Amino acid sequence: MLNRLTDSLNFQSEALALRSERQRLIASNIANADTPGYVARDFDFATALRQATGEASTGNANLQTPKLTMAASSSGHLNRNGQPAGSREQPDMNYALSSQTNLDSNTVDMDRERANFADNTVRYEATLRFINAQVRTLNTAITGQ
Repeated sequence: MLNRLTDSLNFQSEALALRSERQRLIASNIANADTPGYVARDFDFATALRQATGEASTGNANLQTPKLTMAASSSGHLNRNGQPAGSREQPDMNYALSSQTNLDSNTVDMDRERANFADNTVRYEATLRFINAQVRTLNTAITGQ
């Protein structure tokens, strides 16, 4: 029972962290809109979330990708799954294709970036509301009110 509760909260916290990272990338793209030669970056949120929550398929089940583990002097230095505290796998970054040619080879499309920024902001806030509702529900269940 406890696993189902923590799995739901873990899923939402991973989604929140990925939304935050995507917001940082979009803001970086907007900030570099006038930088000559800058190539806009983004990542596929759905794929990154599947990877972060462990639901991604490896394609071929027989081939396992080895993971590097951190050497530690104490087992308390690592959290679950052998990952260092606070670390996450970085999502696969993609470069944005230029929607129109620019003389300075900059691929930032401000209309696209503004739309992505607004969309990601709304989804970030929705994720926060999901987490808040889950915590409120748990609090109600625990206190019995």
